[in-house]
Amino acid sequence: MKYQLLAFLLIPIIVISQNDLLDEIDSDTLVDQYATAAFKGLKIVNFESTKLVAEGELNFIVSHRFGSVEGGFDSFFGLDEAVTRIHFVYGLTEAINIGVSRSSFLKIYDVTAKYRLIQQKENGFPFTIVGFNALLINTALDKDNLPLLEFKHRLGYTAQLLISRKVNTDLTLQLAPTFFHDNYVVFDAQANSQIALGIGGRYKLGKRWSVNADYGLHLNRADNSPFKNPLSIGFDLETGGHVFQMHFSNAQAMNTNGFLGQGSGDWSDGDIYFGFNLSRTF
Repeated sequence: MKYQLLAFLLIPIIVISQNDLLDEIDSDTLVDQYATAAFKGLKIVNFESTKLVAEGELNFIVSHRFGSVEGGFDSFFGLDEAVTRIHFVYGLTEAINIGVSRSSFLKIYDVTAKYRLIQQKENGFPFTIVGFNALLINTALDKDNLPLLEFKHRLGYTAQLLISRKVNTDLTLQLAPTFFHDNYVVFDAQANSQIALGIGGRYKLGKRWSVNADYGLHLNRADNSPFKNPLSIGFDLETGGHVFQMHFSNAQAMNTNGFLGQGSGDWSDGDIYFGFNLSRTF
């Protein structure tokens, strides 16, 4: 347990200001020679992006991920089986965000920290690097089914390094090496400590539209695991004070440990989930 906590502390740890959202997103200039507007939202699709909430601003994000469209009309293409996540993110400074959320998937609560370590600069450092950490509490575990259950078994941890580059006005790419740990795993053969590499990006289609995609390569998934690597594709629409994200994914969970560790859908079988995020800045 102490090693996981040490890793959590040591590994570096939608959504844009309403007043200057259009100017920021559509600009190809640099502010004080730093690259800006690499992403519209705090997330690419599933993975966190290097975007942060501005100092003193509060973002309220409502996320829905419906059931599998494979169910057809019996489940109204998944709308009968939706999960919801409510998420608040506050900008302590221009470079430090804190957040808290609650998801109906496994009734998970989490607290998060996201902080910029370095920013891409013209004729300078070529990447933006942001750390992200989360502490999760799984409140759905039932002591009637798990008689040896203790509070520590409900806990999970996430540590990510988000490395993005704004290649040009339209294209941003990102890597996300990730460590995550669950004190209780659903599949017994799976190691509690898990590692993955996230790959994602955004391509601007127009003044207010972009297409986004990300993929999570799980690097130590157990043999015969029923879970799959998450592949997600979506669109961002900026509407002035809101960012609206629509997407399809083969993972229904919306926190990192969930979509990386327990994604169960399969694109080749049409077993995918439609969802959306709607954010508001205060």
